[in-house]
Amino acid sequence: MPSVYIMIEVDFSMENSDDEKDGVFGNCMPKELSISLTNGTKFVDEVLRGPSDRCLENFRMDKQAFYKLCDILQGKGLLRHTNRIKIEEQLAIFLFIIGHNLRTRAVQELFRYSGETISRHFNNVLNAIMAISLDFFQPPGSDIPPEILEDPRFYPYFKVILIIRFASSELCTHKAEQVAGKYYLVDSKYANMPGFIAPYNGVLCHLNEFVGGYPPRDSRELFNQRHLLLRNVTDRIFGTLKARFPILMSAPPYPLQTQVKLVVAACALHNYIRREKPDDWIFKMHGHDTVLQMEESLPPLEVEPPIMQVESPALDIAFDTEQLEFSSQLRDSIAGDMWGDYISDLSTM
Repeated sequence: MPSVYIMIEVDFSMENSDDEKDGVFGNCMPKELSISLTNGTKFVDEVLRGPSDRCLENFRMDKQAFYKLCDILQGKGLLRHTNRIKIEEQLAIFLFIIGHNLRTRAVQELFRYSGETISRHFNNVLNAIMAISLDFFQPPGSDIPPEILEDPRFYPYFKVILIIRFASSELCTHKAEQVAGKYYLVDSKYANMPGFIAPYNGVLCHLNEFVGGYPPRDSRELFNQRHLLLRNVTDRIFGTLKARFPILMSAPPYPLQTQVKLVVAACALHNYIRREKPDDWIFKMHGHDTVLQMEESLPPLEVEPPIMQVESPALDIAFDTEQLEFSSQLRDSIAGDMWGDYISDLSTM
């Protein structure tokens, strides 16, 4: 499972006020997560004393990774034990919320703290993880990834492509830093424009080039098939992130700045866990083998028209006709070279 690459500027700030007194609240925990325990301290202790799989289920990482992260956050002075709540429980509160997409009210029932206390420790841990997030990110290397270099379906056609999938068109208002000669591979919701290469609209394609014995009929179908195979890598990454941290499944009820921090923190934790425990069941569930098994059974996909219009003033992106035409010619050139080699290879069989 590849690492997530992300760069973002953030403002790190932490609150260090004392804890509120514990509160008693009505039962609002989902039935499948409701646990009959006196308080959160006992719950966390029981999970951490139990098998590692239980820690993974509740806190989204195994015990070794959990304890190591606590040590990192404490060693850097980003979190501290309080009179009532140790660092382990603070981290558990945060991970439990983002790992089960729970509201503060529901977590109060399990941990038996006031909403203010839950919210404060949630934000403290979020800011602490933000403060170390760059330790778990690294920019993509300048070399061609071996997965592309060693696969004749992709090399040399996509040797200058950077793979990305945007969560929303709003992200396009922040122009991605362009790397000379490189382009971003985007899905059908985005237009084919300078710096971005999208699939052809309205063209059916399969992940497998020979589904049912029918090969691609033209250069556009072949291009879309291989374009889709590469973007499938990002689908697996996002699938893993959402499986581990379901809070990313929909916009949570937090201020926009907090939502941005949550995405960055989740990506940082993804990379941290991948470094510490690359074979846990969540990674295995979205591993490469699973995707390959799915290729045979997936129905053909018809690419939807892009929802992003490059002439939209709200996107703050302006390209002249010549730039857009060059982008179209670039895609056609890649597709043409790919199709020519494909036909040549068929003729030698």
